[in-house]
Amino acid sequence: MQNKVCLFYAFMCVLGTLLPLAAFYPWLLQQGLNTPLMLEQIRQDPLSLFAWLDVGISAVVLISFILLENRRVKLTYAWTAILATCLVGVSLGLPLYLLLRERYQAAFTQTDLN
Repeated sequence: MQNKVCLFYAFMCVLGTLLPLAAFYPWLLQQGLNTPLMLEQIRQDPLSLFAWLDVGISAVVLISFILLENRRVKLTYAWTAILATCLVGVSLGLPLYLLLRERYQAAFTQTDLN
């Protein structure tokens, strides 16, 4: 069961990277890294603003959770989930953190069994 959960999280990491970047990449090719234009376009459409606010708040919550949870459970590479959240988004950061946590718990359980 543990392997299926890890495979699911790994698959979600791939989807969580490819789908958002596939949507963003054409805009980036056309406009370049034009932050003022991006912010203007986000503010123009209420649905876009809603989505960006939702993702932004989710990212802050996820990063806070990772930092607080890592005080209790010392995941070696927890920082990669924070970096992934900042560079790609919650769609990568959350499944990556869950994958790291699942693998840690599997190793911890395996150590307890021996």
